[in-house]
Amino acid sequence: MASESGKLWGGRFVGAVDPIMEKFNSSISYDRHLWNVDVQGSKAYSRGLEKAGLLTKAEMQKILQGLDKVADEWAQGTFKLHPNDEDIHTANERRLKELIGETAGKLHTGRSRNDQVVTDLRLWMRQTCSKLSALLWALIGSMVDRAEAERDVLFPGYTHLQRAQPIRWSHWILSHAVALTRDSERLLEVQKRVNVLPLGSGAIAGNPLGVDRELLRAELNFGAITLNSMDATSERDFVAEFLFWASLCMTHLSRMAEDLILYGTKEFNFVQLSDAYSTGSSLMPQKKNPDSLELIRSKAGRVFGRCAGLLMTLKGLPSTYNKDLQEDKEAVFEVSDTMTAVLQVATGVISTLQIHRENMTQALSPDMLATDLAYYLVRKGMPFRQAHEASGKAVFMAETKGVALNQLSLQELQTISPLFSGDVSHVWDYGHSVEQYSALGGTARSSVEWQIGQVRALLRAQQA
Repeated sequence: MASESGKLWGGRFVGAVDPIMEKFNSSISYDRHLWNVDVQGSKAYSRGLEKAGLLTKAEMQKILQGLDKVADEWAQGTFKLHPNDEDIHTANERRLKELIGETAGKLHTGRSRNDQVVTDLRLWMRQTCSKLSALLWALIGSMVDRAEAERDVLFPGYTHLQRAQPIRWSHWILSHAVALTRDSERLLEVQKRVNVLPLGSGAIAGNPLGVDRELLRAELNFGAITLNSMDATSERDFVAEFLFWASLCMTHLSRMAEDLILYGTKEFNFVQLSDAYSTGSSLMPQKKNPDSLELIRSKAGRVFGRCAGLLMTLKGLPSTYNKDLQEDKEAVFEVSDTMTAVLQVATGVISTLQIHRENMTQALSPDMLATDLAYYLVRKGMPFRQAHEASGKAVFMAETKGVALNQLSLQELQTISPLFSGDVSHVWDYGHSVEQYSALGGTARSSVEWQIGQVRALLRAQQA
């Protein structure tokens, strides 16, 4: 229990802590987010102490009732912090003593803040992973719905930011949705490794008082218990994995945002953001700025920074717990808040986006069918390398004459290869072009519908 100084560790020390150090050392300003899981962990630990014979049933019930009152005060916003409450554990234990007296001092028997804080963080992150999973599924679902509804819209596909080949608009949407399905799978894997119980590890050496860690695991619904007490209190792999997951997910979202920013410019004019996700200019009345997408793109940098920062903190730490690890919580809380906002905004953007079908169609040009022209010759028996060269000669001929590729006459094409015949006219049909790519994963309608079915099945499996 806290000493006269109000500190859980104060018995060894004489004199006051420098006020600047007091503030520097404190984490209550942000780890107060853990109040609920801290109470959950303490209630489970009190049951473990009772089973070990370290608390009577009456003492355990007194502690449990006191912790319920602590939780009620937090929930109702009436919990009053004191200057000596350096972290959430100190605050809750201090208030518990005020409510039930000296019996509160038995709650920390055999427990260290080292195993307490990492248990709290794992409990909180387990909930957060579930919440973020649901938001990610909602975004993917909205993308798949849109892909299904607009699967017959064609527009240019790009490589190197140059017009490449005709594709379905749905194929573009699904390209980003599929990347997000990998993020969804990764988050479930992260959650699995978060869901491991460190409570009962003490400060470093373990628990010497017969506390049943399997009971604690069952009480808190963890999937497993940590294998080594030294590792349990100091490892933050699960935090690093979560921050990396967020960084990679933000990479995917940022790339999608960049595409939509480009597609929304007057130069492209393929899409238009809803007013709900746009802002104006303070000087230029005509402007409609894609701030929602630009902020998604910029938030990626914030998340990357938190991931890199934690890794730099971890890389040189000696065994086992060191106060450097206090840095983990701000990173997790900030990234969780950022991801929550970004996923909701991205879902809103996708679900309200307007597309300009006519502009997408008008952006298709015959030169984008040069590969199709080569495939035409391949189907006539010409080796692909020769067909590629022949198609390139046709492109050069059209450019030299100042005409579109599809305006070359059959006679002109036959000067390049005698394999060209009247059926070459089918090559210049954009719908025919996309329907060639019927292999699974391609942009043909049948393949796009297969992709939609696969993504929907994956979402159902993950939500089961």
